[in-house]
Amino acid sequence: MIEELFISRVRAKILQLFLTSPNALLHVREIVRRVCEEINAVRRELARMEKFGMVSSEWRANRRLYKFRKDYIFYSELLGLVTKTSGLGGNIIKNKARLGKIKYAYLSVRFLQGGSSGSEDVDLLVVGSIILPELQALVADEQAKREAEINYSYMDEAEFLFRVKRRDPFILRVLIQPKIMLIGQEENLLEGVIA
Repeated sequence: MIEELFISRVRAKILQLFLTSPNALLHVREIVRRVCEEINAVRRELARMEKFGMVSSEWRANRRLYKFRKDYIFYSELLGLVTKTSGLGGNIIKNKARLGKIKYAYLSVRFLQGGSSGSEDVDLLVVGSIILPELQALVADEQAKREAEINYSYMDEAEFLFRVKRRDPFILRVLIQPKIMLIGQEENLLEGVIA
């Protein structure tokens, strides 16, 4: 089954496109334009991906539109891979040294899947000694690309541990949401909560 995932550069680009454009229904020509590959190569990969159950297609007004299937068996793993290599997640990992000493950083799955954020939701949590202007610049850049606000929270490790120990409702709600860890291990992050 692993062969169906990483067979070609074109498929990698299509996966990245679909997983960074949640809920998108895309026509072949739009996919070609956005991945900068030849139309025949894109059609071939879409046919294979549909055969493996990665994408589904539907006809609308004489146009075949494609969408990535969230029920695909490796959806969560692929979402994690793409999150760590592109967009805000990829930028945080690439610029880790410039951002200070980060102990933990994660993005919520709801945010990555294009869900709307409520005022109490946190799309990005960063814990550590953070250089705030650097983090703000990365978030602002992603907000401009998405044309949407990103709810993020940051705190130093002492504040984080204090709030976990006190079982602060905000921290508990933020920590139990489904997430993709960018930096640090989830079991370490949840250590004080579960204990």
